Amino acid sequence: MTESILIVEDEPHIVEAVRFLFQREGWHCAVETDGANVLEAVSAHKPDLIILDQMLPNRSGMEIVKDLRQSAFGADVPVMMLTAKGQSRDRQLAHLAGVTSFMTKPFSNNDLVDEARRLLEQGA
Repeated sequence: MTESILIVEDEPHIVEAVRFLFQREGWHCAVETDGANVLEAVSAHKPDLIILDQMLPNRSGMEIVKDLRQSAFGADVPVMMLTAKGQSRDRQLAHLAGVTSFMTKPFSNNDLVDEARRLLEQGA
């Protein structure tokens, strides 16, 4: 079965880089660029993993994670927050909100793929 990943990111160059890396691994990628549409996208796509930026138009990644964790369709989906906000307080708040994994931008391509693989294997 092909793993499905929802990339929630509003920066086009980051979307393309992440999508390229994941498609090279054989994973299917869907993209959402607006925070207001993420819950609907998760419900529709039923991803195996969500890559989530913190700073998005219309809703923050923290708000999205909190709502996902309270929903029937997103409570158990692993979420990797991929963000430029990497202070210890940001990490702590993300984990309290329900983020499974946290990675800062800029990121290592190998580290991103390895962490995504680890989260997908845990969810299998």
